[in-house]
Amino acid sequence: MKDMLTLDRFEEASEVVGRVTLETKLVYSDYFSNQTGNKVYLKPENMQFTGAYKVRGAYYKMSTLTEEERAKGLITASAGNHAQGVAYAAKCYGAKATIVMPTTTPLIKVNRTKSYGAEVVLWGDVYDEACAKAYELAEEHGYTFIHPFDDLAVATGQGTIAMEIVKELPLVDYILVPIGGGGLATGVSTLAKLLNPKIKVIGVEPAEAACMKASLAAGKVVTLPGVNTIADGTAVKTPGGKLFPYIKQNLDDIITIDDKELVVAFLDMVENHKMVVENSGLLTVAALKHLDVKDKKIVSILSGGNMDVITMSSVVQQGLILRDRIFTVSVLLPDKPGELSRVAGVIAGINGNVIKLEHNQFVSINRNAAVELRITLEAFGSEHKAQILSALEKEGYRPRIVTTNI
Repeated sequence: MKDMLTLDRFEEASEVVGRVTLETKLVYSDYFSNQTGNKVYLKPENMQFTGAYKVRGAYYKMSTLTEEERAKGLITASAGNHAQGVAYAAKCYGAKATIVMPTTTPLIKVNRTKSYGAEVVLWGDVYDEACAKAYELAEEHGYTFIHPFDDLAVATGQGTIAMEIVKELPLVDYILVPIGGGGLATGVSTLAKLLNPKIKVIGVEPAEAACMKASLAAGKVVTLPGVNTIADGTAVKTPGGKLFPYIKQNLDDIITIDDKELVVAFLDMVENHKMVVENSGLLTVAALKHLDVKDKKIVSILSGGNMDVITMSSVVQQGLILRDRIFTVSVLLPDKPGELSRVAGVIAGINGNVIKLEHNQFVSINRNAAVELRITLEAFGSEHKAQILSALEKEGYRPRIVTTNI
């Protein structure tokens, strides 16, 4: 594998993965360009056939295996997207695949992996625990193990994204790439520097799963004691040891992102681009406002879009709360007829939209302030929220915001 990550290998990989990948043309974003003062383009790998870029590395790796290695059966561990990539590649080559996935993997990823004919084993709470189980099963049954990121052939396949970006946007200044274990970042940064050393490649990690940033700071691969992020596809405790030298050499910087920023980014993508992007894929979108540059051509790689509906609905709700589009206010009312109608009139007069009411008549024995009314409202944003609160204040209601934690 030492001859991987060369220009010749990247060119070969581009030809090979072209057989199974969809063309994900860059999407220019007026919204993010105006917001940042740059020319922002999105690389929508969430639109791939398997819903993520991982099919690139999996299929190219499969092409490098011998018939004997494929005949043994394949096994891997994955939080979902690599799982689908390996399962699909195995199906193409007529090979058996076993995938070990964390028990926390969204159902949509589990079901889609099964739909390609793979056997799924759910094990552990995070990727690292699932990976240990996959190694155990590989030893027990003689399967050929395909690592989801710490494999130079896999990383070479992932790097084909950079080839497409540079072909379509030759004067790109910055490429933002999500980091879990580092396979995508290794492939993209290595090829980008081979094609044009002036291109800046910035890795983006969840703040509570920043294993690569910690490793670069230590000068060696380190293992985090734990990870805690909604970006399940990048919830990795230990980055790839084989990849680390390439990351050190070719990655220009790492930005870390809080989960709350991903929630808001999801809302931005749905409302402004009508695209569903999973939390790990949103890292590069959330990172745009952290780049202190202007008038640059920037590509954000959207690594995947495999998000289950339950997670999606939760993220939308939390995003609306964080944007002050939904909030809950508590007011105390006299215990007498007509007060509820009066409050509703105040809110309607400022174009607030009531979506939920909770009425508690037993909070006090003082009949002048005996009823607590909790009102959940829809607003246009922070400014409109302030106007609604001000209108209630003027009527003497002394509104109190009821906080909702993400």
